[in-house]
Amino acid sequence: MQKTKILIVEDEIIVALDIKATLQDLGFEVVGLVTNYEDALCFIKKQPPDVLLSDINLKDSKSGIDIARDIQKITYIPVIYLTAFSDEETIAEAVKTNPVAYITKPFKREDLKSNILLAQYKIHRQNETQKPLTCKRLGNGFYFCNKDKVLYFEDMLIKLSIKEKELLSLLVEANGQIVSFSSLEYFIWPHNPISDSALRTLIYRLRAKLEYKLIETIPSVGCKINFFY
Repeated sequence: MQKTKILIVEDEIIVALDIKATLQDLGFEVVGLVTNYEDALCFIKKQPPDVLLSDINLKDSKSGIDIARDIQKITYIPVIYLTAFSDEETIAEAVKTNPVAYITKPFKREDLKSNILLAQYKIHRQNETQKPLTCKRLGNGFYFCNKDKVLYFEDMLIKLSIKEKELLSLLVEANGQIVSFSSLEYFIWPHNPISDSALRTLIYRLRAKLEYKLIETIPSVGCKINFFY
């Protein structure tokens, strides 16, 4: 089994080497040791690790929170903070970056191991839900795979009912053109006459799962999908 690759961001060299030795004893692979914001971003862009293990307060540099925040603009890497800071303000800022864990120094080996294993699980789940390359971009982070009738927000799977899938598929196939209400009723409920409220409710439910402006309704005519690229 391939070892989890970890990048350590720590400006105290002795502490960094201690963390590295602990991780290696636990069976993980340390791919790098960096001491500041600039080196961390440069390393990650060239050789993305599986997990980022970062101190928060870095001398003469932006913080570990800044590193996590800016890396998340580029890619997804699970972050574990390992820091001496436990004040509410620092924790509140760190939480905004959605870390896997916030571990205070001095750390316990068991805490480090369990949280890296949690990060591994998140990586696995991320790969499981990765959207196919054939998905059509709708805009605002949404993608739809018409072949399998599957909706994603970024790489997160959005659950749709059977009728919601049919409705979205028809609108995507129309490629921005208006689809009449009568056509939608015919294709979604081919054998069962329905009330006017049934289609309105279906459209409302689907719009609630997307950005509302992605689906536009034209009163007494029909609706269409607006693509935002």
